[in-house]
Amino acid sequence: MAFGVKREELMAWKAKVKHGEIAFLTHYWLDQRFPGCDTVTKVGCSDLDKLIAWGKQYQLDKRWIHDDPKYPHFDLFGERQRAILLHEEQWKQLERFNLL
Repeated sequence: MAFGVKREELMAWKAKVKHGEIAFLTHYWLDQRFPGCDTVTKVGCSDLDKLIAWGKQYQLDKRWIHDDPKYPHFDLFGERQRAILLHEEQWKQLERFNLL
């Protein structure tokens, strides 16, 4: 279940993804399969080659891409999420979701 994201943020993320940009969207998230993880960051890009190349630098396997036809993305959570957001200098998301 996703919550804690504003419609404007979601629309901006979708627009960036559609235009072939690497886009980040963090929101609260609860899933019993991942205990202790209460946020997820979706890193999307409609240019799959670009998304795959981006993911390689963080040892993200291309098989982990959520193959959404309009908004392909990686789902990041836990320590990997935090480390990547830090490296990508996504300060607003890190602060807003208490990931620092």
